[in-house]
Amino acid sequence: MNQRVILIILDSLGVGEAPDSHLFCDEGCNTLGNMADAVGGLNLPNLQKLGLGNILTVRGVPPVTRPQAAYGRMQEKSPGKDTTTGHWEMMGVVLDQAFPTYPHGFPAEVIEEFERRINRKTLGNKVASGTVIIEELGREHMQTGYPIVYTSADSVFQIAAHEEVIPLESLYQMCQIAREMLVGEHAVGRVIARPFVGEPGSFVRTAHRHDYSLKPPEHILDQLIAQGCRVVGIGKINDIFAGRGVTDSIPTSSNQEGVDQILTAMQDDFRGLIFVNLVDFDMLYGHRNDPQGYAQALEQFDARLPEIMAKMSSKDLLIITADHGCDPTIPGTDHTREYVPLLVYGAELQPVDLGIRNTFADVGQSVADYLGVETKNLAGQSFLPELR
Repeated sequence: MNQRVILIILDSLGVGEAPDSHLFCDEGCNTLGNMADAVGGLNLPNLQKLGLGNILTVRGVPPVTRPQAAYGRMQEKSPGKDTTTGHWEMMGVVLDQAFPTYPHGFPAEVIEEFERRINRKTLGNKVASGTVIIEELGREHMQTGYPIVYTSADSVFQIAAHEEVIPLESLYQMCQIAREMLVGEHAVGRVIARPFVGEPGSFVRTAHRHDYSLKPPEHILDQLIAQGCRVVGIGKINDIFAGRGVTDSIPTSSNQEGVDQILTAMQDDFRGLIFVNLVDFDMLYGHRNDPQGYAQALEQFDARLPEIMAKMSSKDLLIITADHGCDPTIPGTDHTREYVPLLVYGAELQPVDLGIRNTFADVGQSVADYLGVETKNLAGQSFLPELR
């Protein structure tokens, strides 16, 4: 029986403001804690048993005397609070400089060059919520055929288009053009296709979103594969790493499908990593200031956690964490600079308090350590010696 790691990212489930949150104007953020308070308490019996309530005070999720998992928090070392930065750091790449952001929209020369390359004008070019901007500009987009370009507090160049106006293949081609163009000082973390359907007043974004990440430097996933491991990326993992370091890519359209794919992947006996991003928490609820929806999605994940644990062998390791925060209870719709939770469960490991890790990269080093892979020139320190 081979050793496997199941690494689940609950996208945006922060657990309290980081010490440098003031630098990001995120004082007081606490995605999990504030959300629990907003809905009158959470019902998460399975995460509670693992030790979630031992990490921080969560209404409805009290600490337990004997947690089943090791537990702690992690502080991000890279200067950012976006998906790419968080996942890259987890796999040993700590950024010295944040990806560029555009609080006033993209410079004229960037938009003009993009329009020249796609041979049509664009709409928007400002910071906006994706659902809001398609309602604002969707009618004009349908009349003109011009794609809607917008950004956020994150380092993203987003292109929204109605699937009946700009077919998916054409939208994806526009994103590839933008990705090739946005290098150097304008090397944004991600270019994102944001297709939608419907009529003015009732537009709906579809599940055909696609991310085009900047290509990362060498990271732990590369080294796992080089030393004979299989890496199964579920959700947007393959997009985040620009196709690098993933042997099997399985896109998903929801958290529930993500859990289904975890269970399917666990049916195979292999040495390697099942790396999962469950994006609904962030995309559908954090960014839309919906604590009730966030809470319900978290309770739905909790209800399915026993299915995952029941499929684990004595050689499997389960790690549950997050990549940043996105507090749905505070003003604004952007990510928040927070600690992230860390829960580590394995039949042969001791459920100790892991404290505060000073980088997300400890996760990747622990994955490599568990799989017997030697890493070179990458950040982080394995926490497994503390569990054995």
